[in-house]
Amino acid sequence: MNILGIGSRIKHAGFGLGVVTNVDNKQYWVTFIENGLETININDTFEVIEAVEDEVDTVSFSEVESSLKKILRKWSDTTEIAPIADKWRNGTLVLQPKDTNVANKEIPIDTFFHKIVMVRDRIRVMEQKINSSKTLEDQDKIDLQQYITRIYGSLTTFNVLFKVKSDHFTGVKSK
Repeated sequence: MNILGIGSRIKHAGFGLGVVTNVDNKQYWVTFIENGLETININDTFEVIEAVEDEVDTVSFSEVESSLKKILRKWSDTTEIAPIADKWRNGTLVLQPKDTNVANKEIPIDTFFHKIVMVRDRIRVMEQKINSSKTLEDQDKIDLQQYITRIYGSLTTFNVLFKVKSDHFTGVKSK
């Protein structure tokens, strides 16, 4: 099956007449006259009215970006950008000692959050290095991984600061 190029015209049983406006390896983005923009699976059944032969890059930008992020995360010590929850942005963390003779310590919460993210990312790098180690025995890797999981569990208190749930620390999951 040839992949249609951008500009190809089709007739779809459910959406009617349309023009292919984008393509990746799984779907076409088609602007239909009566239904607007829809995505349809490349293997869907439709009538090709006019095929435009074009060199189509069947790897989407998001797929390339996702692959690049995985590679960088695996092989570098860079800090991933994790957004702070909006309610904490530009706030202040106040550490108030019990002793009233000692002054409070105020820290911009964005600075504190950045340090938490750096800790998380360095733990991830350590975890990857342990898992890819050629010199550690499997049992040693398992033991160290359990410690790392416990560290993540200890840091779950800070999950309230993260905007996106997928950035949260997770420890041992209860069954």
